[in-house]
Amino acid sequence: MMEIYISNTGGQPIYAQIAGQIKAKILSGALCEGDALPSIRLLAKELRISVITTKRAYEELERDGFIATLPGRGSFVAPQDPELHREETLRRVEACLQQALDAARTGGISDGEVAETLSLLMEGDHGKSD
Repeated sequence: MMEIYISNTGGQPIYAQIAGQIKAKILSGALCEGDALPSIRLLAKELRISVITTKRAYEELERDGFIATLPGRGSFVAPQDPELHREETLRRVEACLQQALDAARTGGISDGEVAETLSLLMEGDHGKSD
């Protein structure tokens, strides 16, 4: 069984939670090109949700190029475009940075202090990512 966790809090639709978690597994390499996904019916049964909800998640993943569905065979992780991965990662980073900036502004922290904090964090991680 694929580990997917559904939260009823947070306001994110269930199909988006499923798609997001599968997308994250693909981006992290936990799911690789050609790996089979559970059938729509099986995943719906395991998560105790509607087949329509699971189908919507798979349709979104297919539309975004993360999976391919082969009639009669099922859904599989599609060959990944490195540029697509980069754009998806960049979008996630931007969302996190925006959330941090919003929190700082709400707490009365200046943009300069935020920039300085980010710079210090990057200096502290310098040896880890290079």
